[in-house]
Amino acid sequence: MKILVLTASLLLFVSCKNEKDKIVPRESISRDSSVVKKDSVKTNTAQNPIDQIKKEYAVLQAQLEAKKLNSSKFSYDCHDETSGEVIFYSDKDEIKVIEHFYAEHSHFSASEKYFIKDGKLFFVFRQETVWNFDGGTPEKPVTKDDITETRIYLQNNQPLKCLEKKYSIKSDQKEKTAPDTIPGKEVQCNVEEILKSYQSLLKHKDQKSSIQCL
Repeated sequence: MKILVLTASLLLFVSCKNEKDKIVPRESISRDSSVVKKDSVKTNTAQNPIDQIKKEYAVLQAQLEAKKLNSSKFSYDCHDETSGEVIFYSDKDEIKVIEHFYAEHSHFSASEKYFIKDGKLFFVFRQETVWNFDGGTPEKPVTKDDITETRIYLQNNQPLKCLEKKYSIKSDQKEKTAPDTIPGKEVQCNVEEILKSYQSLLKHKDQKSSIQCL
């Protein structure tokens, strides 16, 4: 009889132990859930290169405004065609930004900014301006600037997104146009032309004096 009681007790003990082993502590579930959420956030961030490009752009733009980058420049003049200026901004001998200003001997001018990280182009901002007379008097003419801004997001020399916005500014308008309030429209962009211009500027990175043409 004692043997039967001992055997029954032993079986009950083993059964209870197995049930306890199956129970997962709440703390463990919460901790695992937290890890999954963090991994999910990291994955979402890694999968959004546009946001990463915006962050890198903001860093370089802040350095430009604070004048924390070294600079060198040269100008060029193609006589009756185009003249302009190119500025290279560097940090520890690595080019970070290239600015290119140019104008044709007509009613057209443009500026381009190329943003670079680890030797790779990742963002381009281009602004083109065409101006014309728009009323007024011979003594006090009114001019109008028709402006096109283009923002080009790049990864491995391939376009991720190209945004374009257009607006006009008249010399006699009382309230200034706020470009930041104008939404950009997604468009197709000519990446080959962009990369060609970029490479052409890079060839002159050591240029210090004026030249005739790019």
